[in-house]
Amino acid sequence: MKMNPQLSRRLLLGGLAVALLAALAWVALRTGPLAPTKVQVTEVKKGSVSPAIFGIGQVEAQRSWMVGPTVAGRVLNVQVDVGQTVQPGQPLAEMDPVDLDQRLAALDASLARAQSAQQAAGAQVTDAQARRALAAANLKRNQDLANQNFISAGALEARTQEVASASAGVAAAQANLGGSAMDITRLRAERAALAQQRGNLKLVAPAAAVVTARDAEAGTTVVAGQAVLRLMDPASLWVKLRVDQGRSAGLAPGLAARITLRSRPGEALAGKVARVEPLADSVTEERLAMVAFDAQPAGVSVGEMAEVTLQLPATAERLLLLNAAVVQNEGQTGVWRLKDGALEFAPVTLGVQGLDGTVQVLSGLDEGDTVVLYSQSALKPGARIAVVEQLLPAGAKK
Repeated sequence: MKMNPQLSRRLLLGGLAVALLAALAWVALRTGPLAPTKVQVTEVKKGSVSPAIFGIGQVEAQRSWMVGPTVAGRVLNVQVDVGQTVQPGQPLAEMDPVDLDQRLAALDASLARAQSAQQAAGAQVTDAQARRALAAANLKRNQDLANQNFISAGALEARTQEVASASAGVAAAQANLGGSAMDITRLRAERAALAQQRGNLKLVAPAAAVVTARDAEAGTTVVAGQAVLRLMDPASLWVKLRVDQGRSAGLAPGLAARITLRSRPGEALAGKVARVEPLADSVTEERLAMVAFDAQPAGVSVGEMAEVTLQLPATAERLLLLNAAVVQNEGQTGVWRLKDGALEFAPVTLGVQGLDGTVQVLSGLDEGDTVVLYSQSALKPGARIAVVEQLLPAGAKK
């Protein structure tokens, strides 16, 4: 008995529809929005953390100098260039003296005149003393004559007045001599100050150093305190380190450091924290520390960036967890834990964290607990999950 062709067609179409629906359901349950979330899990274990502090800094010179004039003036010449090594007392530059040399010559002339006036005052003192000695001798002779009634009392009084006048003359001459000495002292002080000012126009190296900047050229007018040259001690290089305040616990002088310069990415230089600055940066929320090199590297540029890792003492054994497993859920810090095959959120209290991604768990978990390390999407309690060995990036193929 032949089947109706129309019925056969309907049965065939119905079978195809059922197969399509089954395929769609399979896809939805396995790879679609209803599919379980793929997760990678890890086990909570005991161990110790080797905490470290990481920060970014730049190379600076501990000892540097800004060399410039003490008064405003025009640069006459600059005798050194950037990169040149200088020795203590070596001339670096000179300012234009303008009229200082002429003023020094005028003071020299005034000083010579004052010395001549001092000699004249000394001669006047000698003359006045001689007049007083003569007047005193005449007075003595007249006193002897007056005692014998050979001269009148008026004549004796005249001789006494001559002695008084001669003594006053001596005092006046001595005062002139003292005044001339004071004039000489004043002129010498003025000349010394002017000579010091003239000497300050010659800019010299304060110590053995390297010229790092040449801020002015011949003919440039600079103000008092403005730098003409900048110097630094190449043996005093260190790193000015910036550390996030939230990760700076344990930062202290003496900590061992590994310094990686930007110009030497594959080389770690040894150093130690020389000083922790008492003032932090409130804008960037960073603490500042100075890290010295154990051995000064050659060819390092001031201002070069550096990565610094400070090693702290290892902690005692506690429960450890990879930091990637820690999530925030409804304002709480915790992890997604697998318990009896079900997914639940477990709040935890964390401790010290290491740079390798491990963190101490102080409470909330037990040794051997299985927690979600990575998940394909956001999780919620009771969500369907599928545990895989490793999550692959979207679009990647095994």
